[in-house]
Amino acid sequence: MNFMLNPDTDLTISRVIKAPRARVWSAWADARSFEQWWIPEPARCKVVDMELRAGGAFQTLMSENGGEFGPHLNACFLDVVEGERIVFTNALTGGWRPAAQPFMTAIITLADHPDGTEYLAQVMHKDNADRNMHAEMGFYDGWGTVIEQLAKRMEAGA
Repeated sequence: MNFMLNPDTDLTISRVIKAPRARVWSAWADARSFEQWWIPEPARCKVVDMELRAGGAFQTLMSENGGEFGPHLNACFLDVVEGERIVFTNALTGGWRPAAQPFMTAIITLADHPDGTEYLAQVMHKDNADRNMHAEMGFYDGWGTVIEQLAKRMEAGA
């Protein structure tokens, strides 16, 4: 499946992670591992629900500065191809239920690379205004930090 990039509505970020694709996939597939890198430090992540299958729930909480955990992401996996691709959206929640405030759909693609794994995140929005708002909210810093945290863990063999 090839996803066409629309520069008016999409944001992308990629990185080569010097670790095997199976290890990078495991960091996504294991909720406890996922919690270690999904949110930029020093904030912390807690996985409430992660059914890594089409229609499965994907819900996380976030704690900033060691405080109580509050809402972060309530989404639904749309497509999962083991070891290759994860597509999720916050337009739906688990079980294909409509969400109150849809904002984006993300496609995470993992591919073999001579130095390890090419990690690509493509985040699609309904219009240019939402795309620009996400960029202004710090998309590149936030998602870049998260991918950096993932890379450090994977490259250290975690």
